[in-house]
Amino acid sequence: MTATALSLWISVPAAVLLIVGGLLTLIGSIGLLRMPDFYSRMHPPTMGTTLGTGSVLIASMLVSSAALHRPVIHELLITLFVAMTAPVTAILLMRAGRRRAR
Repeated sequence: MTATALSLWISVPAAVLLIVGGLLTLIGSIGLLRMPDFYSRMHPPTMGTTLGTGSVLIASMLVSSAALHRPVIHELLITLFVAMTAPVTAILLMRAGRRRAR
């Protein structure tokens, strides 16, 4: 791919989405460190992973579509799989923690 200059209407939303994704991931990581027990530690990383990754992937989709001059939608599949697997993983970890506590 050659270097192309992106227009402002693509660069600004992509930059905002990248910043929001980074902040959500950072907040999820801080929540993981600050919460007192296992069960309350499960929620912040899951939300940070799901929303942060979704924001980064949507920014990637915007930039890739603008650079290639065609719609690029494979990032939607990645977003869908992350949005489906992260909460399921958290639920399975919480069930394992509950069984171990018995």
